[in-house]
Amino acid sequence: MTMFMKAYVYVSLKKSVLDPQGKTIQGALNKMGYQGLQDVRQGKYFEITLNGGLSKDQAQAEVERIAREVLTNPVIEEFRFSLEE
Repeated sequence: MTMFMKAYVYVSLKKSVLDPQGKTIQGALNKMGYQGLQDVRQGKYFEITLNGGLSKDQAQAEVERIAREVLTNPVIEEFRFSLEE
């Protein structure tokens, strides 16, 4: 039986990079009356299903490579991911 794995990848702008879309969202939330907001930053989310042909270590390496080489712009973005069996 093949065990599929799912990777959850979160991509966001580096903290040192301005996030105009996040600021726009924060401004809109403030105008709508939401309180206590310190900062809003936006990002991207990906779910990747792996077909089970890789070991957990291989799957982690492959997802990290995909995130680094395809899903992010390493100059301005960073990523984190988790893997679930």
